[in-house]
This record gives sequence, structure tokens and C-alpha cells, in this order.
Amino acid sequence: MTRLPRPEWLISPGLTDYSAALADMDARAAAIHAGEAGERIWLLEHPPLYTAGTSADPAELLDSRFPVYDAGRGGRYTYHGPGQRVGYVQLDLTRRGRDVRAYVSALEGWVIDALALLGVEARRADGRIGIWTDDQQGREAKIGAIGVRVKRWVTLHGFSLNIAPDLAHFSGIVPCGIAEFPVTSLAALGRTASFADVDAALTQSLPAFLDKLGPSD
Repeated sequence: MTRLPRPEWLISPGLTDYSAALADMDARAAAIHAGEAGERIWLLEHPPLYTAGTSADPAELLDSRFPVYDAGRGGRYTYHGPGQRVGYVQLDLTRRGRDVRAYVSALEGWVIDALALLGVEARRADGRIGIWTDDQQGREAKIGAIGVRVKRWVTLHGFSLNIAPDLAHFSGIVPCGIAEFPVTSLAALGRTASFADVDAALTQSLPAFLDKLGPSD
């Protein structure tokens, strides 16, 4: 069994246009499938926008105050914007194991492990995809979202983690179709983590995430 090389680690400064990011992801996925490029983990930040997954219900778009994009990933509506770390994870599951459920679970675990390094106890919730914690009022609240697509066994999209976004921006949608739970962030929890702090925690937790997938060649 050969250990696969670590994916390229790319951090884009500033705000990245969403349409450009989608086009870049699609091109990279095709190149990975063709053996012309290596795997990549791309960390970025978007301007304020809403994305619709393949299960999105138009009734859950409450206020289209920001541009709305068809993301092509699984799931429903979600928000991206300044103060949120978005991670686009492009791995070759032909080489790492063709198990989409295991991949999603490992992806959730990666973000949970990174949050633990930042002093936040986060968890999965049965029947609800995403990353959950308790807010300062003791309510269960969503701090991170997961949305993936797998095309020819190459992964696209990934996760978003709320560092210090304007939480009022989430009120234009029913986030991920779940109306009964609030959304929170590191800042709302009293954690003064920077993007650099979050990225460092993700870097530290990366080997365990990749090991959960395991090379298959």
C-alpha cells in the first residue's frame, strides 16, 4: 500500500468570485481525473451570496438580498460571505476509497478536530448534516456546513466554517433546510480566532483526516 502525496494546500487572499471558483473547481476535477493534476485543498473567502444545492426548496429562500447561485453540490440553501472560511476539497476517491459516506464523515471529523484545537467542542448531530456546538445561550447551533459533490470519483466543494461572519446574513434563507436551530460562529462564542488560526488548526488536523480515508493503491 503506497501512501499518497499530500494534496496541494492553496489559500486565496481577499474575496473570491463564486462563479470563478466553480469553474476552477470543475477544471481541476477534470485534470485530477485525467491524471494531469494532483489533489488540492483550497481555502478561500467569498463575497456575500447564497448557494442552492440539488435539494434546495425555493420556499426556503426567504430574501434574495444577495446573489443566488446553483452550486451543483448536494444539500439545500447555504450562505457564504466575509468572515467565513470556505474549504474546497478535491480528492481522488478512486485512489482513497470509493465510499462517499465515509468521505463525508471524515470531512466532518476534520472540521470538528480543528475546532477542538481552537477550544470549541463541536459534534455531529444524528439526521442533520453539518457541524454543531452549543451557543452561549446553551442552544444547539450550527457553526459549520458540509456540502459535497463527487464527479467521476473526484470530490468537489467541501465545508464552510463560521469565524466571524455577519450572522444576520443567514436570515435570508433557511440554512440547509433546518429552521429550528440557530447559526453561530467562533466570534459569537467569544473565540477571537483569526483566519490564520483556523487555517493552522486545519493544517494540524489534516493528516488524521487523510488517514481516515486511507490510500487504496
